[in-house]
Amino acid sequence: MRKKRKIASALLALTMGFSLFATAAYGEVTDSKETYRVIIKGPSSEKAKAKETTGVRWDFGSDGYSTTVNAKQYQALLKNKNLSIEKVPEVQLDRIESASKDKIGTTAITSLPSDRTPWGMQAIYNDPNITSTSGGAGIKIAVLDTGVYINHYDLVGSGEQCKDFTQSSSALVNGTCTDRNGHGTHVAGSALAHGASDGLGIYGVAPQSKLWAYKVLTDSGSGYSDDIAGAIRHAADEAVRTGSKVIISMSLGSSGKDTMIASAVDYAYSKGTLVVAAAGNDGYAANTIGYPGALKNAVAVAALENVQQNGTYRVADFSSRGNPSTDADFVIHERDVEISAPGKDIQSTWYDGNYNTISGTSMATPHVSGLAAKIWSSNLSWSNTQLRSELQRRAKLYDIKGGYGAATGDDYASGFGFARVR
Repeated sequence: MRKKRKIASALLALTMGFSLFATAAYGEVTDSKETYRVIIKGPSSEKAKAKETTGVRWDFGSDGYSTTVNAKQYQALLKNKNLSIEKVPEVQLDRIESASKDKIGTTAITSLPSDRTPWGMQAIYNDPNITSTSGGAGIKIAVLDTGVYINHYDLVGSGEQCKDFTQSSSALVNGTCTDRNGHGTHVAGSALAHGASDGLGIYGVAPQSKLWAYKVLTDSGSGYSDDIAGAIRHAADEAVRTGSKVIISMSLGSSGKDTMIASAVDYAYSKGTLVVAAAGNDGYAANTIGYPGALKNAVAVAALENVQQNGTYRVADFSSRGNPSTDADFVIHERDVEISAPGKDIQSTWYDGNYNTISGTSMATPHVSGLAAKIWSSNLSWSNTQLRSELQRRAKLYDIKGGYGAATGDDYASGFGFARVR
């Protein structure tokens, strides 16, 4: 493996949040060149008329359709009393760096990772001496994120689909999923990095899995909820079309529930995919879990740190907590954490071909996605619901008792526990 720059490690607490565009007062137009991403709802006949003038980006059937309109079109739509017009929420990816003043990607030495099997791999495999990982053959992991550098040494050959859902010219562009942010490449590595052809690279949980890299967030870490919903539905449809077992991995979220994404998650789950999503980084207060992780048809993942407390790993303070009123019932309700996984100080692949160490429930999520792929590959006759039950069963075997809110059994900090390979 040739020498390249070494990325300075930084602690990144990755948080996500929906934020509406700033809008002027009703009926007021401040810039005739301004455009708006909107969701249009109403009777089918009225929507059909509107589509003729606005065009369609994503059609969600009875849930409406999304499109981009200019100021004049927007004003005309507002005057149509038969239609409901809402501006589409935008997802923001915020990063809080450590005290280090080093800029990511500016220091040099070598491309080799400091550890081929970082602590998260050792923990989830329950083997401190593990030197490589295995499994996941026949399973697809759809990573919905900032894109993926699919030609990274430790990912090359794994990319089966590469699609961009963020371009303004088209809702879906095949053959491109460029990541200039790093987040998506990092997530993909934790799920399925294969250590490179020389075995000197880093390993993810299920290296024989295939990657569907779906870019739903721009290089700045922002994206529209209709594009995310469209990508979720597309992954589900592709699963059906190709006859594939697909895990949708989403290290993104919002404090508010978006109906387009919620409906898409329900749709994907009904089509046989397993949806895994980050719990969020707004802890450690109760009821801070984000969406879509908070949805009943998504597996919400909390973040563990490499610290032992009360005889187990500890839930990180930043990891969002669920609803304490549903503790101990081992039933998934909306706004419940389901499973915990390594999420603090996680080293993985980076967008320039190097490696980086960052933290967040974003990092915990692909550990669970990779584990699900590894389990499913050995039980191909299973449905997505059977797979989810097995993840829950394994989580109960390693109860988490460390961290604020963690307690014996099902709790609002760690969920059912830490699901592992063995």
